[in-house]
Amino acid sequence: MPSSMWNWRGYSVRYQYAGNNGPALVLVHGFGANSDHWRKNIPVLAKSYRVYAIDLIGYGYSDKPNPRQIKDDSFYTFETWATQLNEFCGEVVQDEAFFVCNSIGGVVGLQAAVTEPQICRGIIVLNISLRMLHIKKQPWYGRPFIRSFQRLLRDTAAGKLFFNAVATKESVRSILCQCYHDTSKVTDELVQIILNPGLEPGAAEVFLEFICYSGGPLPEELLPQVKCPVLIAWGDKDPWEPIEIGRNFGNFDSVEDFIVLPNVGHCPQDEAPHLVNPLVESFVARHAESSSATSAAN
Repeated sequence: MPSSMWNWRGYSVRYQYAGNNGPALVLVHGFGANSDHWRKNIPVLAKSYRVYAIDLIGYGYSDKPNPRQIKDDSFYTFETWATQLNEFCGEVVQDEAFFVCNSIGGVVGLQAAVTEPQICRGIIVLNISLRMLHIKKQPWYGRPFIRSFQRLLRDTAAGKLFFNAVATKESVRSILCQCYHDTSKVTDELVQIILNPGLEPGAAEVFLEFICYSGGPLPEELLPQVKCPVLIAWGDKDPWEPIEIGRNFGNFDSVEDFIVLPNVGHCPQDEAPHLVNPLVESFVARHAESSSATSAAN
């Protein structure tokens, strides 16, 4: 897949692209992943659309600035990534786009759509992060303990030891086998796709920064503010983001449908592309036609 680097505010950001015609799609990965996680989607979708997949700053093969060194403890936030996504559409895609997002990428996409509503034509979110560790979702008596644990990870050697234990082939494979229902899809290629960028300089600091990030927006706070259509699809065997809680998102006015993906885990785009790609195609075709008709009428 062709890939390139985009200079965003002095940082190098990697993205992949394919396709020459049709509406623009921007694919946004989840925590610890990168644009290679869409390798089963890009070639199929590129037959009908201009497809871009981005590595969010701090992930994949994009730069990983140390927030301590740039003296910005609020750098790795959904607001930052949303700004990056919108400016990517303006500078690289040079068009409005549909967002297709997995996990925390779903929160990024929603935040971007709320921040710059004229850019996003519609959003498909796959197993969006419920952010269960958010400070608002913790009982008041537990919050001081959570903050203490976060300080332990960020400010002592314990954090690096924890990261080093996670950043191995064995650990990555074990984690992926938890979140994929069909563990046969956890191949050596997939393990390397997730692991290799995590071995780059700065990856540990980004990892620890995010797992200590318990503020920022929640999906249920963003969905009422979104003006574009939203389609939610959910692998029903996701052990991290329970579908029983996720179903409630189907009640928001902006959500046109909530689709259950049977026997699929947390990363449907990679585990079940045969289910996800047709969903994307039908959603985009439907809304590309309706927005074109609206533009013609005006």
